[in-house]
Amino acid sequence: MPNSNAKLHSNRRGGREASRRELVSRSLQSAQHCLENQDFGTAYAHYLLVLNLAPELKTTVKETFQFTLFKWAEELDSLARIQDLFNCYEQALELYPNDEVICNSMGEHLFRMGFRDEAAGYFHKAVKLNPDFADAKENFYRVANWLVERWHFIMLNDAKRNLTYLRAIENAVHSGSKSVLDIGTGTGILSMFAKKAGASFVYACELSKTMYELARDVVAANNMERDIKLLHLKSLDIDIPKHIPERVSLVVTETVDAGLFGEGIVESLIHAWEHLLLQPK
Repeated sequence: MPNSNAKLHSNRRGGREASRRELVSRSLQSAQHCLENQDFGTAYAHYLLVLNLAPELKTTVKETFQFTLFKWAEELDSLARIQDLFNCYEQALELYPNDEVICNSMGEHLFRMGFRDEAAGYFHKAVKLNPDFADAKENFYRVANWLVERWHFIMLNDAKRNLTYLRAIENAVHSGSKSVLDIGTGTGILSMFAKKAGASFVYACELSKTMYELARDVVAANNMERDIKLLHLKSLDIDIPKHIPERVSLVVTETVDAGLFGEGIVESLIHAWEHLLLQPK
């Protein structure tokens, strides 16, 4: 009897596997037929079924799946079915999370729709996945030009100004401020100043996805990724102890510019003083 049961289970498994293979085969044929008739939406649905039933075929059908996705996305875009378009890309990235071509294409759609910061994130990921991907690099630099204000480059190249910040931070840290929060870190330069000055704990927040990714690259290039905790957050959203373990003893920022009130810096500094900064005894 035990042998009979084992044989029965084996037969059932074999039957299920045969049915799976048959369904996959038919779906692939249907997808190809739909592509020949330029029915990209139905073809895309068939490929989703295939890849979910037979993940081992991911490499085999990858290029055809990409082609189908991009064609279907173009149709959805022309029909203003934006949510459906995003849903398709989310499904595709679940199947191919490290595909630089899909990431770059998603970024292009976001950029055309005006979501430049989000687009930069996808372009940046594509470049990270494949540093030689020329289209993604060009797209990232293009969107970065939209998002990084020209005055930021002027400030970074102002040696006198940077030296003044460095000395002020060094004085504060040497006077006992060992935990530092950098609000609106940008490239991360003030955070690195604080760490080099001897601060034990350095936290930096940046709302812009583009600048946050840039800061991560700059900090890593300076071998400080373990010393500076970067947060993709608005300072008003920082929570203790969720994001930082305790109040800091020094807050630094260089977000004071012509957009003083528009950037909400007054509210940010008040919030930092009341909730994030150690109060004098």
